[in-house]
Amino acid sequence: MAATSLYRRYRPQRFAEVKGQEHVTQALQRAVAEGRWSHAYLFSGPRGTGKTSTARILAKALNCEHLVDGEPDGTCDACRAIETGTSYDLQELDAASNNRVENVRELIERVALGSPGRTKVYILDEVHMLSPGASNALLKTLEEPPPHVVFVLATTDPQKVLPTIRSRTQHFEFHLLPAEVLDEHVRWLIDDAGLDVPVDAVQHVLRAGGGSARDTLSALDQVAAGGVAERGEHAEALVDALCESDTAAALATVAAAVATGRDPRVLGEGLLARLRDVFLARMGGPLAHLPEADRARVSAWAGRMTDRTTTRALEEVGTALLEMRQAPDARIPLEVALVRLTRAGATTGLDALAARLERLEKLVASGALTDAAPVAGSPPVAGSPPVAPRPPDVSASPAPRPPDVPSSPATPPASPQPVAPAASRGRPADGARAALNGAGRGAGEADAPPAPARRSARQTASATGDAPTTGRRPPPPPSPRARGPQGRAGTAGSAAPTSSADAANAADATDATDAADASSRADATDASSPAGAPSVGEAAAPAPSDGPDLATLSRAWTEAVLPSLGGLTKALFLAGSVSGVDGDRLVVGLPNDVHRQRCEQKRSEVEAALAAHFGRSIAVQLVVEASPAAPLGDAAGAVRPLDDDPDPREVRHLADAPVDDRSAADRLMEAFGGGELAEEESR
Repeated sequence: MAATSLYRRYRPQRFAEVKGQEHVTQALQRAVAEGRWSHAYLFSGPRGTGKTSTARILAKALNCEHLVDGEPDGTCDACRAIETGTSYDLQELDAASNNRVENVRELIERVALGSPGRTKVYILDEVHMLSPGASNALLKTLEEPPPHVVFVLATTDPQKVLPTIRSRTQHFEFHLLPAEVLDEHVRWLIDDAGLDVPVDAVQHVLRAGGGSARDTLSALDQVAAGGVAERGEHAEALVDALCESDTAAALATVAAAVATGRDPRVLGEGLLARLRDVFLARMGGPLAHLPEADRARVSAWAGRMTDRTTTRALEEVGTALLEMRQAPDARIPLEVALVRLTRAGATTGLDALAARLERLEKLVASGALTDAAPVAGSPPVAGSPPVAPRPPDVSASPAPRPPDVPSSPATPPASPQPVAPAASRGRPADGARAALNGAGRGAGEADAPPAPARRSARQTASATGDAPTTGRRPPPPPSPRARGPQGRAGTAGSAAPTSSADAANAADATDATDAADASSRADATDASSPAGAPSVGEAAAPAPSDGPDLATLSRAWTEAVLPSLGGLTKALFLAGSVSGVDGDRLVVGLPNDVHRQRCEQKRSEVEAALAAHFGRSIAVQLVVEASPAAPLGDAAGAVRPLDDDPDPREVRHLADAPVDDRSAADRLMEAFGGGELAEEESR
């Protein structure tokens, strides 16, 4: 003979025996004691929480012959008949299998029939499974049943019940039982039934039950019958892998669980339940459904995870569960989700970046990064050894370090000073800086001829005793190909610093104006410079005090001189820029020597425009500033003579097209030679 399961042997028979649902049982007991029960009730809640048992106790109380304070005595014939299932006063119907309209019609026909007891109780289990037609057929009888009939509808999904049915009933909600209540009940049941169950197995039974009294007793039956493997160990191992960001451990756990017969979806649901517990712990939510040992474990997990990590894990695992329905292999969505959660490089975006920052913050807070090398440019970490600046790599320098050049003829050259290594001063030396500036250039650019030296704005100001003028319009930066080793002639290293302060100022001026290779400038001579280019000593001569300064000339050049030039002259000089001033001479830098020779033919027009603007004669000196990207001459470098025709880009030089007085037929005959014009026949 088969043994009766524990949840059937210990089914509650009185309202007081129902565990954890006092808000329902006390209300029903009071209603029965006062004779104010309703004609229809709706019991909803998770499985195994006592819905059907409470409905049967209500049927016993409504038909008990010796009722005591709303509680059935359990000894009368009506109570015994209901307990054994032979009573005509209790009719149970499974709505999941009797959900058609015909089944409800048969029920309605039997409602009017009498019974031996005072009240006839109909229990419709899983009422949400009724079809819409069957639910509508039940409405009228459910709203106005005979006086001796009471309906009790039970469901695990009240949202699927028609609102018209819910509005005709009193709705009582059952909830999962707290872990403390189930723990006490299970320990009492083990003693009462005389079961041989180890004490540590109680935690497993409570964990497997998940707050459901029936599921808890079913798990206790399994343990008493010989024990079962720990169902939650794989889900807990997955949470540990998530906390440690261990991808290999997570995938190995999934493989081990599937090998033991676990369904991937069940494993994912178990992991999702554990992550929900961690989420509740971090948010300060209630954990009454967990036993004491599980609360400590969940609290430890919550301390190892962050809010963002927990929320993202819930989203990823939940999405994987949805994708499992259509996946050819249910393991794949779960494994992909675990890889995304445990490997930082598997995802991109703000969430992945935030997760990496959180891990770094945790490492910093724990002191794991105190011995790491400091990041370049950041202050050294306290207690770490000082790190000397790395000397510059001068292996790619096209020329050796040039000698120092005096700032002006009036200033005698300073005595040679020992040059400290670049690493000891914290900034590269002049030759090293020039090597760094030219290290990334091509071989063709490194061999370009040096440009003549010229005075920079800061050098002019230091020579005349005036502060550098602000508001100067900076010249357009040269293209990457046009930056040869000669760079911007005269702006870098044109004067040798005589003190540490001068050295710092010279280095700053070099960095601000994108200085070129100092070696090319030092090797430049009058013979290699283009015609009319000054030597280094001439470029260093101070400008007269009564002439316009560099800022005034630069502003006038862009605002007045260039707009007043003709079309071709303007087009040629648009490629140049004001580079410096040498007394009454304006130094204009051009991209290449061919362009400079072209501009030499139009230099008189520019000087005339300057004289007209300033009221005095100002000479123009044309120098080469950078290597050409595409020379204007032919392949041999010869300069083609300029065409004196006006530039067609200037609107004022455009000429009207000649007037053509020919007819359309004549123009067509000319376009299509050999054709004949056929005269239209008159009608």
